[in-house]
Amino acid sequence: MKKILYVGSECMPFGATGGLGDVMGSLPAAYKAQNPEENDVRVVMPLYDAVGEDWRKQMKLEAVFTVWLGWREQYCGVFSLIKDDVIYYFIDNEFYFRRGKLYGEYDDGERFAFFSQAVLEMFPYIGFYPDVLHANDWQSALSVIYLNTRFKNVWGYDKIKTVFTIHNIEYQGKYDMYILGDVFGLDASNVSLLEWQGCMNLMKGAIECADKVTTVSPRYAEEIQTAEYAHGLQDLLRGVSFKVCGILNGIDYNFYNPETDPDIEKNFTARALSGKKADKKALQEELGLPVRDEVPVFSIISRLVAHKGTDLLKEIGYRLMAGNDIQLVVLGTGEHDYEEFFRTLEKEYPDKVRALIKYDRKLSKRIYAASDFFIMPSKSEPCGLSQMICSRYGAVPITRETGGLYDSIKGYWVDENGNVNGNGFTFANYSAIELYDRIQAALNVWADKEAMKKLCKKVMKTDFSWGSSAEQYAALYNSL
Repeated sequence: MKKILYVGSECMPFGATGGLGDVMGSLPAAYKAQNPEENDVRVVMPLYDAVGEDWRKQMKLEAVFTVWLGWREQYCGVFSLIKDDVIYYFIDNEFYFRRGKLYGEYDDGERFAFFSQAVLEMFPYIGFYPDVLHANDWQSALSVIYLNTRFKNVWGYDKIKTVFTIHNIEYQGKYDMYILGDVFGLDASNVSLLEWQGCMNLMKGAIECADKVTTVSPRYAEEIQTAEYAHGLQDLLRGVSFKVCGILNGIDYNFYNPETDPDIEKNFTARALSGKKADKKALQEELGLPVRDEVPVFSIISRLVAHKGTDLLKEIGYRLMAGNDIQLVVLGTGEHDYEEFFRTLEKEYPDKVRALIKYDRKLSKRIYAASDFFIMPSKSEPCGLSQMICSRYGAVPITRETGGLYDSIKGYWVDENGNVNGNGFTFANYSAIELYDRIQAALNVWADKEAMKKLCKKVMKTDFSWGSSAEQYAALYNSL
């Protein structure tokens, strides 16, 4: 029996803000399915107030104990429920986790230090010591660090192996060394483990301590060993490159399934695409756009920030709308300037553009299903899930060749026998000119209805399920 514990600060469908939540909500079940009889798979996350009452009614109280963090003595409750043959644990402390949001609090360091300490202290109470503890991003980095410091020689903990996954290296958990003991409960002997470039860096400590370090795509594993992408950690990662690898994320094929999705107007498959036309018509009506099937719908579903390529879109936006008979739907929130740009673009082109400045998961699925093309010109993208989701719903991705986008989307071309190769339109340099060129290439294919139909079918059949990735994680765990 292989016992794996996934540790993370968010998890779909209980409480999530982005890609980490999607991975935590789908990878454990996919790994469990690899060998249901032999894999004991469990997940632990904080019990935020965002966790709905329907889930809380299914929970069982497993344990109540006290956690010491520095000088603090704090209550900790552990609740559990079973979903998809995976046991999910929830760390309860309302002082830390009843905040109305998951992140962005002044004491996030203390909150997630408590969480990491509580995760390790719950093992004897629940009678479970994992073979592998798999932590994710800086919020759970301390679970790896504590395991290798405070719990290093404690029975039951001494044989636990660790994997630390970097979902986004930009966010590292940086703090002043002054609070090492007061907030994190560590002493001066741990300074060298955590110190990096003049401050305490929790991600750095986890990278040092972990038996394996993974990222969410092979390309990103290479990129984060360079100064351009590593946000200061390139030298550290090059020094431990022997234990760094990249495994491409997948998506939940049950949740993102145009054949059964209850959130879209009409279901469809790659074999029967007629439903997609109905979804396009329904979205145009919902958003007050002219109902025109002959006009391609381009979409953007993203945080509206610079590293998502929004500055490139801002540079070509007016030219794109003035020179082409297209419709553009934008969904997301972010920096004020970018939000205002898309609002202004909608005012200038009310029959072509809709700027939906909000977060709406169900609406995003309706947009994916209705779109003909999906634009994702990221400056950096550790993995990206949107390019996989849009493909699942038959929206052809237009992406920049970086991180997981490079690994998952390959440029479209047709060979001499008429066979379709690739599954999208890609460009290499971070250039508005190249992005515009690829959009024009997409429009050329749109003009050929038979070619567009073939490409749409090819895109929908691309396998972005967790099957292959789960096998790679199984091999990784076995190697430990």
